[in-house]
Amino acid sequence: MFLTVLGCSGSIGGPTSPASGYLVEVEGVAPVVIDMGPGVLGALQRYIAPEDATILLSHLHADHCLDVPGLLVLRRYGPEAERAVRVPLIGPSGTAYRIGVASAEEPGAIDDLSDTFEVSSWDDTPDVEMRGDDGVVGLRVRADRVDHPPESYGMRLTSESGRVLVYSGDTAYCDSLVHLAAGAHVFLCEASWTHEEGRPPGIHMSGAEAGRTARLAGVGRLVLTHIPPWTDREAVRAEAAAEFDGEVLLAEPDLRLEV
Repeated sequence: MFLTVLGCSGSIGGPTSPASGYLVEVEGVAPVVIDMGPGVLGALQRYIAPEDATILLSHLHADHCLDVPGLLVLRRYGPEAERAVRVPLIGPSGTAYRIGVASAEEPGAIDDLSDTFEVSSWDDTPDVEMRGDDGVVGLRVRADRVDHPPESYGMRLTSESGRVLVYSGDTAYCDSLVHLAAGAHVFLCEASWTHEEGRPPGIHMSGAEAGRTARLAGVGRLVLTHIPPWTDREAVRAEAAAEFDGEVLLAEPDLRLEV
């Protein structure tokens, strides 16, 4: 299993990175894109044909999903439109409505995504199996709720060989994320600010909280992501390293890791 960072800027696209988006590749299984914030579709084209990807959305804040309408255009009208088949789009409840509103051509209208996507929601199907052409399950995904204002999910991805990648999504520190990340080989975790008093509760984590989560979960490597352009990335990394004695990396566009 390979993880490629397409974008990692928190809350908005930054001067050197798109917003949140991550490519996961497992041999024999269709490529998976986790979150599609602004700028991610452009970055994705450097690696795969975007029409082929399964799309997993952690939540429906703009910085995590607003390149999906662009993907709709590509799948409907791009050079591969005639061969494109429907692919899974899985997200929180209301995903088809929210993306449909963003993609609609007229005010008050809702674009019907069903011509290009098979839309489902984590609240109905928290456990997903992804099979190759041979019918063998090559990747399993489990989604659990985390602590962020809209309906939001972290994800645990397990390859056929047993390698585990966990993505926090956007979240405050919470026990459910510690449980979800338990024993992960790579933990891709948001850390939106430094650990200072006065931070609003129930929204995002500090570097210290990301490091504490990694330590309690017993993960192998910690990759810090979703750091906004106005936050000191090195300060966040130092906080995490003070809590977690394993390898701590800062996500950056085009970072590619074998899980």
